[in-house]
Amino acid sequence: MQVLPRPTNISLDYKELYQFLLACQQKSLLKNKRQFISIPIAIEQVDPLIIFENLAKQEQLNFYFENKGKQEAIAAIDAVAQLQIEGKNRFSKVQNFIKTCTEDIIIFDKLNKFTTEPRFFCSFSFFDTTEADYPFAAATVFLPCWQIVRDSDRTILIANIAIDPNTNLPALIPQLKSDISKIVTIEQQTNKYSFSHNLHTKDIADTKKLQQTILAALTSIRAGQLNKIVLAQALNVWSAKDFSLYNSLDNLRQNHPNCYIFSISNSKGQNFIGASPERLISISDRKLEIDALAGSAPRGKTAIADKQLANQLLNSDKEKREHKVVIDFITQHLNQLGIKPQILAPRLRQLANIQHLWTPIEAKIPHNVHPLEIVAQLHPTPAVAGETRDIACQQIRHYENFERGLYAAPIGWIDTQNNSEFIVGIRSALIDRNRAILYAGAGIVAGSDPAKELAEIQLKLQALLKALT
Repeated sequence: MQVLPRPTNISLDYKELYQFLLACQQKSLLKNKRQFISIPIAIEQVDPLIIFENLAKQEQLNFYFENKGKQEAIAAIDAVAQLQIEGKNRFSKVQNFIKTCTEDIIIFDKLNKFTTEPRFFCSFSFFDTTEADYPFAAATVFLPCWQIVRDSDRTILIANIAIDPNTNLPALIPQLKSDISKIVTIEQQTNKYSFSHNLHTKDIADTKKLQQTILAALTSIRAGQLNKIVLAQALNVWSAKDFSLYNSLDNLRQNHPNCYIFSISNSKGQNFIGASPERLISISDRKLEIDALAGSAPRGKTAIADKQLANQLLNSDKEKREHKVVIDFITQHLNQLGIKPQILAPRLRQLANIQHLWTPIEAKIPHNVHPLEIVAQLHPTPAVAGETRDIACQQIRHYENFERGLYAAPIGWIDTQNNSEFIVGIRSALIDRNRAILYAGAGIVAGSDPAKELAEIQLKLQALLKALT
């Protein structure tokens, strides 16, 4: 159980808001189009995950995003505007959707320095199309009705509403007041379900077949067809009882405080969740940060063993080659956008059960480059696909007998000032009531040992299984 202070009354002048909405409605009438009104409200500190648990409904688009180590969490609930598409131009179409909506957003700005911009929440699939029975679109973007952002010691609730000439404002204000009151008075405590799931599992591709696939990939690498390929495994899991989304996310954030915890709901009852260590891009005031993350080793059971494994990882020619491929790819593709990257010193990213080679990359973004142009240029990186990218993706399609969907694909948000954060949806699971598909992969390069790569995949899958129990 987690207990936080119960919020008190909020300072929102509803008479002033009503007059503001009247003026916005007049603007809507003159422009003959709807306007999106964004109302930020400073509230006392809450746990966005508890708000998410209480408000999010299966028939809505919802999004959850948290990095416990950074004391950042965002819950986005329901959609006031949305777009779901497929195809090669999906990134540019989402970019245009965000631009069009942003032009029609009016912020009721009474918080001064505490104002938080409304954000658009996005998910993309690994490939630009998905199989017909896959429950998520190849690209989804939405502006939420409710956005709760906790950043260190402050929490902002944002209500986004659509106004058109026919909106009944006298009825809207009492409803808005009631909805806000319900949100800020949600008890900041929850009892996690006490039962444990008796999980049943079955590999979608058996271990022997996956080992043969790795051997075939190594043959292609030796023949010079490609330098690297990332092969994934999918694990079917089912239980007699439905999985708890709250329990799973809470388990992930407790067990992986240095990862990005995420959940995307598709309005049909399915959720895609995970704990990703890999940030694709982060942009704040035009400063770009990227994680080059590739090369892995398990954590040791003792401090001495852990240090030995870390030193082996840092000095492994095979792991360093795999890591360099990712760095070279990122810098090359940033240069193609006119972005000059600065490569920082390499280091280790040590997580609960695994550690990675990690090189931070920074740059200043030109005014004419949109965050989604960078995402489109970088996805998929060699860390989740391979090198060369086109050949690796063709072979992934050939070797893997399951739909990657949102696995290893960009997931994140963009605000109206083009600040953004996208992660790579690895260490993830697709949950459908009492069933789940878990995903994890490993990078295959010259010198890879199939047995070690299989062990790495199993290590990643076990972390997800632990979250579901």
